[in-house]
Amino acid sequence: MPTGRYAPSPTGRLHIGNLRTALIAWLYARHDGSRFLLRYEDLDHQAVRPEHYRTQAEDLRALGLEWDEPVLRQSDQQHVYTEVLARLADDDLVYPCYCSRREVREAASAPNAPHAGHHYPGTCAKLDSATRAERALVRPAALRIRAQGLVRSIDDALTGYTEVELDDFVVQRNDGTPAYHLAVVTDDAEAGIEFVVRGDDLVESACRQLVLYESLGLQPPQGYAHVPLVLAPDGNRLAKRHGSVTLADRRNHGESPSDVLAFLAASIGLLPDDDHVRSDGAPAYRLLEWILEAFDPERFARAAPYEPTLLASDYLGNG
Repeated sequence: MPTGRYAPSPTGRLHIGNLRTALIAWLYARHDGSRFLLRYEDLDHQAVRPEHYRTQAEDLRALGLEWDEPVLRQSDQQHVYTEVLARLADDDLVYPCYCSRREVREAASAPNAPHAGHHYPGTCAKLDSATRAERALVRPAALRIRAQGLVRSIDDALTGYTEVELDDFVVQRNDGTPAYHLAVVTDDAEAGIEFVVRGDDLVESACRQLVLYESLGLQPPQGYAHVPLVLAPDGNRLAKRHGSVTLADRRNHGESPSDVLAFLAASIGLLPDDDHVRSDGAPAYRLLEWILEAFDPERFARAAPYEPTLLASDYLGNG
């Protein structure tokens, strides 16, 4: 049975889009009795707010989205990431990069650069030791994996086939923090995650991560479902500034967790799609049982919305 997970960053309260992704991830795991894990992606120490480990867990529980223990934190995994980076270095699969973000943008957009405007062109890939020592005096190095020109693809359950020609992407930032791709691959492999559900802005990330799985000799997930984003009425990704976007906000507008759960389920076709979906008073755990019973991965994949969901301004503002 494929193990699933939900991996928020504890930088704020979960909003409606986050909660919908969590619901879909939970459904994919629980429909056949699989494990469902909660992992906090908390390596960005400046952005993390300690209280949101608690608020995010409380909101998930309020919707009935329970998980299997233990709860995982990337901040507890630094020693594991260090070992993984050392393995990549020993195999000469990574190299130090001293480029600033501005230099990367300028180099990638130069008229004679390969794949101009998008890919990192490998500026630091072949520096000699003297040049590296000289550049190290200016700024500390990030680490990039040697992936230039590799092509990888996934066949996603919701978004279909995606193929990406890869550049040498960062696996460790220049402050020593493991980059997203390395941390996710390490954690998912260690936890035995076999099916990944996350936002569809990360589809190309899956292709990059395949290179890391291969380089480290790890088994990649059996499948992916990249979920369409929830957008605000202005067409941008949903955020706190857009109005009543969190579970606490919706409660302040007189909605129960069951009402919010019903709204989320309706947005993915698992309940009638009314203008103001309500739970009819059913407790969240009972409503979730009905939603789980209605969930079929194959039917969901055929019927799922592939475009981002645009929320109405009257919902966000008035409840």
